[in-house]
Amino acid sequence: MMTVVPPNKKNLLTVLVEDYFHVGAFENLIRRQNWGNFEPRYERNTLKTLDLLDELKTSATFFVLGWIAERNPKLIREIVSRGHEVASRGYYHRSLKNLTNDEFREDLRRTNMALEDAGGQKIIGYRSAEKLNYQKDTWIFDVLAEEGFVYDASFIPTRRDADSQRFAHQVHSDRRAVWEFPYSTANIGIGLFPIAGGNYFRQIPYTLMRQAVRDWNNRHAEPFVMYFHVWELDSEQPRISAASTYNRIRHYRKLDKMEWIIRENLGKYDFTTAADFLDFELEHVQSPAIANPDPIVVSSEFGKSLEPVTVVIPCYNEESALPYLANTLRSVEAALRATGYSPEFLFVDDASRDATPQKIDELFGGWTNVRVVRHEKNRGVAAGIMTGLRAARTEIVCSMDCDCTYDPHELVRMIPMLGERVDLVTASPYHREGAVRNVPGWRLFLSKGASWLYRRTLSSKLDTYTSCFRVYRRSSVADLPLSEHGFLGVAEMLGRLDLRGGNIVEHPAVLEVRLFGFSKMKTVRTIFGHLTLLSRLAKIRFNSRRIALDRPPVDEISDESLKSRSE
Repeated sequence: MMTVVPPNKKNLLTVLVEDYFHVGAFENLIRRQNWGNFEPRYERNTLKTLDLLDELKTSATFFVLGWIAERNPKLIREIVSRGHEVASRGYYHRSLKNLTNDEFREDLRRTNMALEDAGGQKIIGYRSAEKLNYQKDTWIFDVLAEEGFVYDASFIPTRRDADSQRFAHQVHSDRRAVWEFPYSTANIGIGLFPIAGGNYFRQIPYTLMRQAVRDWNNRHAEPFVMYFHVWELDSEQPRISAASTYNRIRHYRKLDKMEWIIRENLGKYDFTTAADFLDFELEHVQSPAIANPDPIVVSSEFGKSLEPVTVVIPCYNEESALPYLANTLRSVEAALRATGYSPEFLFVDDASRDATPQKIDELFGGWTNVRVVRHEKNRGVAAGIMTGLRAARTEIVCSMDCDCTYDPHELVRMIPMLGERVDLVTASPYHREGAVRNVPGWRLFLSKGASWLYRRTLSSKLDTYTSCFRVYRRSSVADLPLSEHGFLGVAEMLGRLDLRGGNIVEHPAVLEVRLFGFSKMKTVRTIFGHLTLLSRLAKIRFNSRRIALDRPPVDEISDESLKSRSE
């Protein structure tokens, strides 16, 4: 039966303000503690969205992460000043499965404080980071009611739910009623199919989506609830190459399609904010005045002599990883200075064929403690490290991967391990206190197998021999003769130092999968290369033992022989 549609019907437009590295598709790859290292794009994408809505004369409800509000209150004020409503998306992009009732309540309060302080607008709406289910998640309505929320927009109905739950409706609790604006769905006979926007608009042939939205607006008096993410207007966003094929398709496919879909829908139908639809006048909230500015803090390092260290970063075709690295190194530098070290970052460009040299100049050209050395031809990662070691002007030299698969903040703990009798400190994910995250099982099997063989060949009994993340005593390693210059050379450096009698210690670390770009290692070639290198190192060790056995003890050397040697 067709519902009589009011002539002045308004639909709801909801915009999700979050960045490409916040999304659920990448949550198993990207830890929240590393969000600050990514190149942020949410501001430019939100401003692009605001300009688009201005052009189309449409207002929307912007669901914003509290994390963004705390870092960019100016952006929240801009959203409000352009006539839009701001609502809560939670502080982090977290699943409710990981939150208790009390934790959920605390998350709501923390987010509201950040949003209200930034925008000066009372927060009355909420949308969770994931789509919720009426069968198990309705407990949130009691918490929302107790915290003063007027509406929620988190639930996606299924065929098991009452028909009324497909549309805007009120949910009554002990304290007050809360409106629910569920994701809009189409009944396709065998179940309900989401048609609310976002990924559904991009992945499904839009001819079908266009018809579904038209049917909703012709049949139902209740508002159609449409949504999109600001990052969906950014087809040039960085690609997380470590994501699965499914998640790459889910996130990146047809990003260039989203703007014209938005234009078409906002041109055909009237949209407004949730608060406007409910005829709810948003209260103005006075942001806390800053009575006294923050006092000037004089660093405890002022006047203190900092120990100079060099951090060598070999690069080959790392254009996509460099923005993440730049943000990471800012905090690494601060952490090192706070613990008594003055770092110089030495980039070794290994004849990159992409825009790596230009990107280094763009990102680090203004840094006074950055130097760049360039190879005329591609030589390999070990050659890059050796070039950096020899070009370093400090006795303490560190090497790290450009892709930050090891957290470079660990240098704060590794450098002090380079005591007087230690020549090299190496990161070790296979140490009993180390860990590995999201690295393919076959790679772990090969790497651990190589470590097992190196333990039986060398004197130093380590858990990991192939890590590029290390701290060196320059005088102990700068003259090492290497026959291998690529990935094998990293193991050879350690092996030759071991054969020379060097002291090597391990630091437990976490190895993560590379997020940007692709590994340059050739697997089959590297396997056979390790076997060849092991046989070479074993031969050197055997020969050195034989020479030592053939040489007579010092007290058996005759005076004549000593005299002849001196002559």
